[in-house]
Amino acid sequence: MAIRVSIFFFLFALTIFASSSFTRISAEEAESKEFVLTLDHTNFSDIVSKQDFIVVEFYAPWCGHCKKLAPEYEKAASVLSSHDPPITLAKVDANEEVNKELATEFEVKGFPTIKILRNGGKHAQEYKGPRDADGIVAYLKKQRGPASAEIKSVEDASSLIDDKKIFIVGVFPKFSGEEFENFTALAEKLRSEYEFGHTSDAKFLPRGESSVTGPIVRLFKPFDELFVDFQDFHVDALEKFVEGSSLPVVTVFNSDPNNHPFVVKFFNSPNAKAMLFLNFSNEVADPFQSKYREVAEQFKGEGISFLIGDLDASQGAFQYFGLSEDQVPLIIIQKDNGQKYLKANLEPDHIAPWVKAYKDGEVPAYKKSEPIPESNNEPVKVVVADTLQDIVFNSGKNVLIEFYAPWCGHCKKLAPILDEVAVSYENDAAVIIAKLDATANDIPSDTFDVKGYPTLYFKSANGDLLQYDGDRTKEGIIEYIEKNRDKTTSQDKTTSEDKTTSQDASKDEL
Repeated sequence: MAIRVSIFFFLFALTIFASSSFTRISAEEAESKEFVLTLDHTNFSDIVSKQDFIVVEFYAPWCGHCKKLAPEYEKAASVLSSHDPPITLAKVDANEEVNKELATEFEVKGFPTIKILRNGGKHAQEYKGPRDADGIVAYLKKQRGPASAEIKSVEDASSLIDDKKIFIVGVFPKFSGEEFENFTALAEKLRSEYEFGHTSDAKFLPRGESSVTGPIVRLFKPFDELFVDFQDFHVDALEKFVEGSSLPVVTVFNSDPNNHPFVVKFFNSPNAKAMLFLNFSNEVADPFQSKYREVAEQFKGEGISFLIGDLDASQGAFQYFGLSEDQVPLIIIQKDNGQKYLKANLEPDHIAPWVKAYKDGEVPAYKKSEPIPESNNEPVKVVVADTLQDIVFNSGKNVLIEFYAPWCGHCKKLAPILDEVAVSYENDAAVIIAKLDATANDIPSDTFDVKGYPTLYFKSANGDLLQYDGDRTKEGIIEYIEKNRDKTTSQDKTTSEDKTTSQDASKDEL
């Protein structure tokens, strides 16, 4: 099973983990006893089916984020074991071959993945809360309770609604009927992402018209217009309203953890993603932010989401996109298919015309590539984005290429095996064994489906492109190459060369 490390974690996890306040729960609260329950393919169904509410982490032992989460998850489990009713936290090693069917069933695409399972596992929701012990405890206590909290007073509203998060309130003359039932269904569906409340009196709410009797939905948010009302109670319409209203016109990415939930939503959006990076402490930051917001307002609803990132908080993004600080201020747009467009060293007045040119299809795509190696004499040839087409598709050779990540344990294990395979073909000019660092080079997603590392493809000399699915042994790889290579090409080429040589010799004799 291929595992993808999500773009959000790759870009921003270090910043989020660094800025989170970890481990306020004292060490004394976590005894030597392990409170996190270990599940696997043998006991998963039996245990989960008996639980009305259980939280399961799917992890891999080699995953750095999993290792960082582990002590926080255990501390949270120790506290939640005393909750009334107790809340069980469990874990599954999804890297184990015998557990991969479970990981597939629960759509595990990256590590760690945490699922909230309700009603004996019949309903699964993604955990979208904090990763520190205190945050996990607070988040899961809310998830264990009702999806929507009744607001009976100004004090209730004040304790639930603040100026740092999104909160959705339904105002109803009575807590029954189709509108209330649809609102409750929405709250249950989206409870892992948003907090919900309901009230019979809008006077309790901090903002908005207080004389409305409903039914009406009021979404409070810490940006833009601060609240917005909605009155279409079809569940699909309500969900679309919530999703559309909860993303800022311009998402801010900096070291403030209160902004991180909106950064997550920004990257989860299907829209093209425009990202402006600059130094927030620079005196030119204000005119840039002003112009950028104008452009975001201008293109609102046209399939582009906008983010502005502080240089100090965006080092992960610079690594991911292959950017350098001397290009700042810069704007980069990434489409859902992975294509990117870059404008470096821009001025505030450049933003609007450049975005318009992008929309009109007049901006060439940007490709991230490592430098072309000056020498490439090792048995396994190094491929970069700028040489991918020439080496793999235009060489007329049979090419086995590995897409790898430098930090990947499976890739490190495979490396000496590929070296041995390459040495075996050193005297066969028709075969190339190659590798490409997929974290440092762009890969055409319409050609290669790289969802995990390592991913191997074989391109035969006659043009067939196959994703390698054989054994990761020297013998298995060689057998696969011999089975799928274009064997006639090298023979025909040799025969042709022999004929040419013979003809040339005859001419010389004449």
